[in-house]
Amino acid sequence: MAQEHPFAQYVRILGKGKKGSRSLTRDEARDAMGMILDQQIRPEQLGAFLMLLRVKEEAPEELAGFADAVRARYQPPKGIGAAIDWATYAGKKRHLPWFMLAALLLAEQGAPVFMHGARGHTAGRLYSEDMLSMFGIEPCLDWASVDAALQDRGFAFMSIDQLCPPLGEIIQLRNILGLRSPVHTLCRMLNPLDAEVTIDGVFHPPYAPMHQQTALLLGTHQAVTVRGDGGEAEVKPDSDCELHWILNGELSTGVWPRLYPQRLVKDEQLDPQDLLRLWRGEIEHPYGEGAVISTLAMVLRLLAPDQPADTDRLIEQARERWARRDRCRF
Repeated sequence: MAQEHPFAQYVRILGKGKKGSRSLTRDEARDAMGMILDQQIRPEQLGAFLMLLRVKEEAPEELAGFADAVRARYQPPKGIGAAIDWATYAGKKRHLPWFMLAALLLAEQGAPVFMHGARGHTAGRLYSEDMLSMFGIEPCLDWASVDAALQDRGFAFMSIDQLCPPLGEIIQLRNILGLRSPVHTLCRMLNPLDAEVTIDGVFHPPYAPMHQQTALLLGTHQAVTVRGDGGEAEVKPDSDCELHWILNGELSTGVWPRLYPQRLVKDEQLDPQDLLRLWRGEIEHPYGEGAVISTLAMVLRLLAPDQPADTDRLIEQARERWARRDRCRF
């Protein structure tokens, strides 16, 4: 008799019907993702597994187990540290990725940022990795270059293709499956350098508490999940923005107030060079500057979680920091 494939049990758990199916436990999820990463499954099983999870919607315990498996196999060397882990996987379509200027400013002013992401999985979007060359920054191809970049300029970017190649391959299945898979969520949760502060974004509202609860299971003490522009961790300056926080290990939610009382006119065309021009002070761009200041203020809240949550004070601090940037740096 034919013997059942060891991975079949996990497909069956997810796909046994409305009454028979259930979510995986954290241990089961760790084992299942371990088999995927170790290439011990068939392509048919991978597709079924990912789409069953997508229909059900992944549970925090499942995502935590998936992250456990990744961390066990793709552990960076000890001694590499960053203050902030910034996940950027969605790409931008309606606006430029202004949040990158906030990340670069934090790095310049003493809060090292490790940014990781993916590109190319959805047509018509601008990805963070493709913006780096304007600032003279190269994506890191290994952990030694991450360490050097963090020590040299306080900022390092690594693609998921280098961070965990199997996950990079699965993300690119987006155009084959027609849907994003739970791996898009998983990658945001990895925090490979165990930074004290983690930042990520979502587009669909139900995913925000899922990210928040997963980060708590993974031991994160300071985190924010932003329902930001295009699914990236960028606060919209012309509309209220929903945030899901972890502050000193405690969960909370809130709305970050808009900086401008009314919606601003969207750019007819997106010119990535405007990121560099705004940093240098060569152009005025109310939306871009507002997005940078609002996003920066949000991160300052995470960096000082014991201080009162005074939004006006944080916005003023962000304005002062933005004004002090080294405009000749890039």
